[in-house]
Amino acid sequence: MDGVSTTETAEAEELERLRVAAVDGRHGAMDDLLRRLEPLVMRRVSKFLPYQHDAEEACQDALVAVATKLHTFSGSGSFAGWVSVVASNSARTTYRTLKRRGSERTVETIPERADPRTTSVIAGSRVDLLEALEALESEKPHLVEAFVLRDLGTLPYDEIARTTGVPLGTVKARIHDARAFVRQRLVEQQG
Repeated sequence: MDGVSTTETAEAEELERLRVAAVDGRHGAMDDLLRRLEPLVMRRVSKFLPYQHDAEEACQDALVAVATKLHTFSGSGSFAGWVSVVASNSARTTYRTLKRRGSERTVETIPERADPRTTSVIAGSRVDLLEALEALESEKPHLVEAFVLRDLGTLPYDEIARTTGVPLGTVKARIHDARAFVRQRLVEQQG
């Protein structure tokens, strides 16, 4: 079964059943779908955002986007993959908003250095990753989607090819190039 477990197959089938029911407008189907998707979306956005409150905000935004854009799912790739794209985009948007808000603060409110007793190493590494991802998006935007879907969304290469509509070899090359770019940025940030 190509490495896909029975549980994953059953979950995908259940999500598809709920998606169809929600698109058809069946009573309660959208609520059931969103309730089922919430843990998946929360796991995805938490990979991007270091603080629980920020991740929850991005999760809610992503679920609203799923509900309002459900009719736009084309069927290329899996529904869970599409939800991963929506969640990843929501997390990145939330990060940009937080960064913009942070830059609008006055100098007196920003500490010179983070207090190591209250700053998580994981949070710091996620922020570094988001900074590197933002640089990738700015300098090489064509690499971002495949990279996010593979390394942060953990989608298989063939599904990324279907989702993005590009050949499998191109997907692999883009992911390779994006990893090299991000790796270099992370090394520069540490030095």
